[in-house]
Formats: sequence, C-alpha cells, structure tokens
Amino acid sequence: MVRHRRTSGYSLMEVMMVVAILGIISSVGASLMLQTNRFFIFTRTRLDLQREARSTMYVMTRELRQAQSNSIIMDRLSASQPFYSRITFTKIGGAAMTFQQNGNQLEQIVGTKKMILSRNLRYLAFTFPRSDDLTIVSVSVTLEEAIYQGQKKALHMASEKVQVMN
Repeated sequence: MVRHRRTSGYSLMEVMMVVAILGIISSVGASLMLQTNRFFIFTRTRLDLQREARSTMYVMTRELRQAQSNSIIMDRLSASQPFYSRITFTKIGGAAMTFQQNGNQLEQIVGTKKMILSRNLRYLAFTFPRSDDLTIVSVSVTLEEAIYQGQKKALHMASEKVQVMN
C-alpha cells in the first residue's frame, strides 16, 4: 500500500488566479482613484471661481452704484484687450475709479492706488444695455482657471445690470 503524503501550499493555478484577480482590481482601482481626484479638483475649482466671481461682481456693482452717470467712460486698456473691458467714472465724493482687464487680471484703480481683484479673468465687458438710459450699466465677467493636464475650467458670471444712483 502506497501512502501519499499531504502537501501543503498552493498550486500554480491558484497563484495565477490570485495574481489575475489582484491585477484586475488594481487597474480598476487606479482609474477609479484618478477619476475621483479629477472630480474633486474640478468641483473645488468651480467653487473657487464662483466665490471669486461673486466677490468681484459685488465690489464692482457696489462702486458703480455710487458713480456719477455723466462721468462714465467705457473703453479698453490697449488694442490687445477686449472692447469695453475698462470702465472709468467719478464717484459722488469726487474719487476717480477704474475697473479694467489687464491680461488675465481684473484691476481696480482708485486714484493712484491699484488693487488686483482677480488673477483668473478671461473676459470682462461693460455695456449700456439701453441707449436711452445711460444710468444702467451691464457687467459681464468670465473667469477661467487651469485644472489638470492642460484643461481649463471657465465660469461665466451672467451679465448683471447695475443702476447708477446719481
């Protein structure tokens, strides 16, 4: 009678199955992790742009309401900037104020003091929506930020009409 010894361990087939299953799980897990990371970056960028757009629109509309309507001038800083991307006016107190696009920056100039409101500006335009009423100014802002692999996320803040109070 021949006795067979019990051998402990794994067969080659069992090891190959485990390696194949782990390979499938790791490839799916890596792509899932990458997609999750991209979604997080996209969402964070969108929220940052929304916050920045709201705050810049708030500042511009607050100051525009205090403008003297007969002092409003819309033009552009240079030929490389979009048309009507700069507005200059005098406030009730006599202070000269300018909002302008300079490259990708939104600048606020009060007298000789310059402040940068945004470094993610893609497009800025000021217009008079009605030619018979020059006390209403429409402001349009588009912000854009790079997110990953050369892609960009843009956010257009819908045109907001501002009633100049003076």
